[in-house]
Amino acid sequence: MASEYLLVYGTLLKDFDSYMSKFLEQNSEFVGSGYFQGNLYEISWYPGAVLSNHPDDKVYGHIFKIKNPKKTFQVLDDYEGIGDDLEHSNEYTRTLIDAYLNESEHIKTYVYIYNLPTAHLKHISSGKYV
Repeated sequence: MASEYLLVYGTLLKDFDSYMSKFLEQNSEFVGSGYFQGNLYEISWYPGAVLSNHPDDKVYGHIFKIKNPKKTFQVLDDYEGIGDDLEHSNEYTRTLIDAYLNESEHIKTYVYIYNLPTAHLKHISSGKYV
C-alpha cells in the first residue's frame, strides 16, 4: 500500500525557514497539524523520530498531500539521507504509518523515521521540534 501523504516534524515543517520546506510547500498541499506515536530526539541541528507503542509518546508535525509523489519523494528521500551516500546512508527510512489529525481521525501517511541508535541523543519530551 502506498500513500500520497507525508507527516513532517522537523526542518520540513510548514513555515520553517529552509529551502527544503519551501520545496515541500511548492510540491504539496497542506492538510493540517497532526501527530503519531513516537519519540523525538535532537540529532544535531535537526531532529529525528522513532516509533513507539506507548500511547503517551507523541511526535507532532504537519501533514501534506504530495502533488507528484514519485518525483517529490525522490527529492525528499535524498534530503533525508536515504540512499548510497556513505556519510548519511540510510540515516532515515520512509515508513508508512497511522497518524492522527485529531484524537479520532487517522490517516495513512509516510514519515521519515530515524534509523540509527538514539541512546546517546537528547530526548525532546514535548514531541515538538519548534
